[in-house]
Amino acid sequence: MSTSKAVLARDTDLLHGPLLGKIFSFVLPLMITNLIQNLYNAADMVIVGMSSVDGAIGAIGTTAAMVNCILNLFMGFAVGASVMVARAIGERNREKTSQSVHTSLVIGMISGIAALALGLSVSRPILIMLGDQGHILELAHLYTKIYFIGVPFIAVTNFLISIFRAKGDTRTPLVILTITGLLNVLLNLLFVVVFKMSVDGVALATTISNLASMVALALVLHKDQGWCRLEFRKLRIEKYSLKGILYNGFPAVIQGVLFSLSNMIIQSSIIGINNRQFPGGSDIIDGNAAGQSIESFAYVATNSVCQAAVTFTSQHYGARKFNRMGKVIRDCYLASFMIAEIMSLSILFLRFPLARIYLDSPAAIEACSIRLLHTLTAYFTLASMDTGSGIVRGLNRSIMSTVVSLMGSCVLRIVWIATVARAYPTLNMVYISYPISWGITGLCHFIVAMVVKKKMLSQHPVDED
Repeated sequence: MSTSKAVLARDTDLLHGPLLGKIFSFVLPLMITNLIQNLYNAADMVIVGMSSVDGAIGAIGTTAAMVNCILNLFMGFAVGASVMVARAIGERNREKTSQSVHTSLVIGMISGIAALALGLSVSRPILIMLGDQGHILELAHLYTKIYFIGVPFIAVTNFLISIFRAKGDTRTPLVILTITGLLNVLLNLLFVVVFKMSVDGVALATTISNLASMVALALVLHKDQGWCRLEFRKLRIEKYSLKGILYNGFPAVIQGVLFSLSNMIIQSSIIGINNRQFPGGSDIIDGNAAGQSIESFAYVATNSVCQAAVTFTSQHYGARKFNRMGKVIRDCYLASFMIAEIMSLSILFLRFPLARIYLDSPAAIEACSIRLLHTLTAYFTLASMDTGSGIVRGLNRSIMSTVVSLMGSCVLRIVWIATVARAYPTLNMVYISYPISWGITGLCHFIVAMVVKKKMLSQHPVDED
């Protein structure tokens, strides 16, 4: 065996043999990683509820869309990094792989610092614009000030994880993020229960644990003997890699930002409904925040297949194995539908006991249940949308993926909130916008993927299996 093949053999071979088993082998550690991380994030909200500070859960919940919007201004480039590294591996190009790895990490550092500066400067005005007021506003602003200090660590961590996934390694992030997530929970308990802090304690614990994740992942990649090894002296921006990361990542940035903006509009509608029904209270805000946290378990499990779809299609595209694309697409959709149905039905069945872990107000628990019923009953539509987006992006059609997502989901959702939900301002009318937009977008992604696959096969009818 040649040196290059020996090195590659250390990573998972995604290009040969049956696919479904390899997809699940790739997805399951990634899914477990995301679920454990999500469990720790949920613990943040449960523990902050132990602080006896009214509205603490809802305050953190109201920051989610705004924080994600700012992070997505830069974090979408991690998707571009994953595509470039995976494609270089598929091309069997060691130099290009190394250049993509080190360029990615420099971009991660720069983007994290930029997100920190932007977040600290605009968080309070945006929270006010969304409708936060009184003690909810003060708690939310305190949380974001501390949270954004740790954003550079989050940025670099995400780029490191994207590199591990691009080379087929989802187990290393699983181990490291499990350990640092446990650290996060222990610090939460220390700051909130022992030191009597509230949202500030949760934000500080998150910052410290993200720093630990970044350091641990970087050290492991530094010791790696494969093509993706991190060598600190090579940290520089290489023109070709930068161009590819920006080309593949910028559409993901636009898509992520506009998705977050549409969610901010929905969040504003929910805050408005709460302020009308519970003046001075936060039952609907708290219920929505708890529902988001519970629903996110289904989302991160399903989205794991989307990330697998990007890696599998990118490697096959780079290796020019176009005759296997049909199998890649079929098996990615099959895996995502299976996971989405198992997760969504399980949560729906347990929605009231799960809501009571976060909440004690009957009105808040009811608001949580309303959200979960509307978003999870047809969750296979989100699975279709996310997996289709990942496939189209991996097929080197990042711009098309973004256009479809924006028109089919974001624009439609914003129009719905501005028309139907404004005419009938109820939680039911707000939440139903999710499955409608997911379904339409998912169908459009599937059609695009089929058209692109057919075109590739007509241009390259024969290649090696």
